[in-house]
Amino acid sequence: MKLGSIGARLTIWYALAFATSLAVLGVAMWFAVQQGIYHAIDESLRDRAEGIRIFIEDHKTRLSRDEVKEEFRAHGDLFQVLDEQGHWIHQADGLQGLGLPSARQLDLDPQFEGVTLNGVPLRLLSAYIDVDGRVYTVQVAAPLRELQQGLRDALWLLAPMVPLVLLLASAGGYWISRRALAPVDEIARTARSISADNLSKRLAVPASGDELQRLSETLNEMIARLESAFSKIVRFTADASHELRTPLAVMRMTAEVALRAPPADEEHREALEQIIAEIQRTAHLVDNLLLIANADAGHGRPNAARVNLTDAVAEACTEGAALARAKGVVLQARLPEEPIWVLGDVHALRRLFLILLDNAVKYTPAGGRCEVRIGECDGFVIGTVSDTGIGIASEDLPHIFDRFYRVDRARSRALGGTGLGLAIGRWIAETHEGSITVESALDRGSVFEVRLRPA
Repeated sequence: MKLGSIGARLTIWYALAFATSLAVLGVAMWFAVQQGIYHAIDESLRDRAEGIRIFIEDHKTRLSRDEVKEEFRAHGDLFQVLDEQGHWIHQADGLQGLGLPSARQLDLDPQFEGVTLNGVPLRLLSAYIDVDGRVYTVQVAAPLRELQQGLRDALWLLAPMVPLVLLLASAGGYWISRRALAPVDEIARTARSISADNLSKRLAVPASGDELQRLSETLNEMIARLESAFSKIVRFTADASHELRTPLAVMRMTAEVALRAPPADEEHREALEQIIAEIQRTAHLVDNLLLIANADAGHGRPNAARVNLTDAVAEACTEGAALARAKGVVLQARLPEEPIWVLGDVHALRRLFLILLDNAVKYTPAGGRCEVRIGECDGFVIGTVSDTGIGIASEDLPHIFDRFYRVDRARSRALGGTGLGLAIGRWIAETHEGSITVESALDRGSVFEVRLRPA
């Protein structure tokens, strides 16, 4: 469980709220039980005091006799009675030394208090009783040691259970939060799997009538709008690319025909050659845009067949050699003599390595070197294209496979770059269930690695 997750936060808040509630409830119950027990003891003391009053009323003329004093013991041990002349009618041994309350304290109501006498905790009732105009002071006590010991034993018994209950409650809270958030995780997993290639996919909508249902419906509506907008862009790009190919072909043919005719002057001829070069560059860009648009629309995927990658890379090196010679760059192809088989489209794979070779030659100064290798390692077919060129800055490395991204726009345009080659190369690698990575540093060259599965 991640501490930053909603489930973890809900569990923590639930545990804190439960612990607080448990503490408040425990303290409240503790005081309620304590007060209830004290109230019961006080009522018992009241009954004893009333019993003493009745006894005095029944024996008021014989209170001084010894046999009557002995009968007092039937009312318990912890009580004492004092007449209005200050003579003890009865005094328990356990209450000797206990101070008497003042008259003002007992004028209105009997007084209850907790006292400790000779190390023994007592609950004491002090009251005046009136029998035929004669006032007696009565004190009745009940021991509290066993009660307090029982409360302490109950506390020690319950204290270890609190962490256990809290732990069980937290586990239950986590289980409830995970169960409640499971649909959210499912929505996140499904949303994460939706990309430009499968915008037609939708989230499952739970028929719960709650916030999760509304969230799923809202996300599906948003994905539908994105799919519509994306489809319009792809369709426009494909249509525009397709429509541009014909006029570009006508312009190129017209310029080439004009170039065959006797030129009026050398400047005229150079202008026509420049027009043809720009038309070729634009036609190449249009072809790439059409390929990208078809890829976004899910069309134009390579036909899977068993391909000899060695021959496909050799063909790409033959075409790349012409580019290297024109640039004054040495191209070395270190290919194995035996065939290396992969599952894919031979034309697409040849184009992938030609894109990497073209990129390497473009950004390698004259006198530099480019090298192509293929082999097998760890159950994969590995193809590398390395160069001794200008390299790529670390801040640009994460973006070089993005469409239309160019490290140096002015230099890339001068070299004929459009920022689509590496994007197409990555698409080709991914459609073959492979990958393409790069390692580079400024002024140290670059190494592109293509990883494919063997057939």
